[in-house]
Amino acid sequence: MKTMTCRQLGGACDMKFQAESFEEMAELSKQHGIEMFQQQDEDHMNVVSEMMVLMQDPVALQKWLQERKEQYNNLPQD
Repeated sequence: MKTMTCRQLGGACDMKFQAESFEEMAELSKQHGIEMFQQQDEDHMNVVSEMMVLMQDPVALQKWLQERKEQYNNLPQD
């Protein structure tokens, strides 16, 4: 089990997520982002706007995802 914050995953807050794999971590982060979007949280809305731009460039998006995955992989187990 590893722990990352929303901010470490490219988000806007320090909410902590715990997961056994990067894929699980990404899904937790995604669900949190959806909840914050539904609440129209201003900080998270700004991040969503940035992500929408990033998603227009598949190469940049893959690089961004790979960086987050490497960060996850380098974390110690909880």
